[in-house]
Amino acid sequence: MPDKLLEILRLLPMPTLETIYMTFVSTFFACVLGFPLGAYLYCTSPAGLIPKPLLYNVLSRIVNLFRSLPFIILMILLIPLSRFIVGTSIGPSAVIIPLSIAAAPFVARIAESALSEVEEGVLTAARAMGSSNFQIIRKVLIPEALPSLVSGLALTIINLIGYSAMAGAIGGGGLGTLAINYGYYRFRMDITLGAVVVILILVEAVQLIGTAVSRSLLSKR
Repeated sequence: MPDKLLEILRLLPMPTLETIYMTFVSTFFACVLGFPLGAYLYCTSPAGLIPKPLLYNVLSRIVNLFRSLPFIILMILLIPLSRFIVGTSIGPSAVIIPLSIAAAPFVARIAESALSEVEEGVLTAARAMGSSNFQIIRKVLIPEALPSLVSGLALTIINLIGYSAMAGAIGGGGLGTLAINYGYYRFRMDITLGAVVVILILVEAVQLIGTAVSRSLLSKR
């Protein structure tokens, strides 16, 4: 086996694990922040359970504002927050903070859209049985919207894999740092290509798993 290929195989495992760590931990926190916000957006929308147009418009614009910020700029703006929470502004753990905040509005929109797709007849039946709004959300909306939520979660993870690679530009760690520091700066395009191949494999794996789980949930309805 060529020496260069051996070197690439030796360099890839740790950055790959760092990327997986950053992606899935930030996905968890993004869901913790974004799903309740998305559910509340749905509930306060004109077609929601408790319509509040003014509040909905304000929250919706805030979500759109955060979604429109380029991640690299958001990451720089959140360096003080990362340093305060984690104790450092570089490395995989520090990147989780901006990754989570960047993905939370995306998760909120996915949740709002998925809940909005639930048929009105199902909600009418739940109301006729005397269910409260909280019971409707927990026992009707979420189970009915679960396939769409899973598909949206897969898209969120894929976006975060891309964001984590972008974070390598300012010392975020993972495959992005490998591609830039060991590949681009040292004129080793083979290392950069290796990092890209691993990123593509991760993205494809997440997409396949998300599609399979979503279809399985749909078939069990």
